[in-house]
Amino acid sequence: MSEQTTATPSLLYLSQQDIIDVGGDTSDLYVDAIRRALSLHAQKQTVQPLKPYLRAQGKEGHIADRIIAMPAHLGGDSPMSGLKWVGSKHDNPTKRGMARASALVVLNDPETNYPVAVMEGSLISGMRTAAVTVVAAQHLAKENFRHIACVGCGVIARMQLTSMLEQFPQADTIHLFDLNRESAERLATTLTERFSGVKVQVADSPAEAVRKGEVVITCTVTDQPYIPFEWLQKGAFVSNVSIMDVHKEVFLKADKVIVDDWDQSNREKKVIHQLVLEGRFSREQLHAELGEIVLGDKPGRESEEEIILLNPMGMAVEDISCAQAIYERALMQGKGTQLSLYG
Repeated sequence: MSEQTTATPSLLYLSQQDIIDVGGDTSDLYVDAIRRALSLHAQKQTVQPLKPYLRAQGKEGHIADRIIAMPAHLGGDSPMSGLKWVGSKHDNPTKRGMARASALVVLNDPETNYPVAVMEGSLISGMRTAAVTVVAAQHLAKENFRHIACVGCGVIARMQLTSMLEQFPQADTIHLFDLNRESAERLATTLTERFSGVKVQVADSPAEAVRKGEVVITCTVTDQPYIPFEWLQKGAFVSNVSIMDVHKEVFLKADKVIVDDWDQSNREKKVIHQLVLEGRFSREQLHAELGEIVLGDKPGRESEEEIILLNPMGMAVEDISCAQAIYERALMQGKGTQLSLYG
């Protein structure tokens, strides 16, 4: 916690560069923080209200056009409360030359509920999402997998693949597809320049990429499923990051379906919610929440042949755990700008 008295409350502001300076652009910090968040969540040591979606255009707007409030509290030995406030417009890159998503994270000292930090959140949000895929792959992907397929080649894809290559050095072939081939080619260049010995292939269709993936990662803004079960090879692990990419049959035919949080996944007319409303899927058919697997309460992969689907809606406890780790590093290293709350 920051040193402050009730008479002079202050908070630490961390820019994206401050976050990078304390190691917030590499995966190790996030993987550790995500394992902590998932474990606490599975042990019921978190509080996480269902996140509200602010959609200014209502049902007429694009599925990726929204602002989401994500509050959470983590218990355990080092409690912390906070909120991620994340905005997204699907046409920011093409119309405005801006990243699709932006975010802030606010941390609150749970003893007083006063804010102690506010920081740029898009880097944290993207990297924690990548770390969820990493942690899941440690338990759900085939051992010594080499081929990763990724559909969608924007900023989120770069973070996903960079984190995977950092954490799984045996992975040596990446298969990319994007509707904008130039985006895929740019990402291919980025990856080959950073990771020597890694071969990156740009596919001509999503089917071509997905069929080759032992690990398949979706990073699109689609609102319509396009990946059928038949594209998945035996033993594939799918991290369905962008949620709407796989057909309903994949949920019904996969050997195991895992979510990060059932209540968060079963809402907002996402594919799982649609299946539940149709009477074709239920909590009982779910294999596990990811935290249960991390703790060892439920098994992960049990055979080389299993096709396993992760549907990670994204949890506020993950953001707050990662932001807390960054905040504590920043305090130790003297990074960021202290701001008086009252001026």
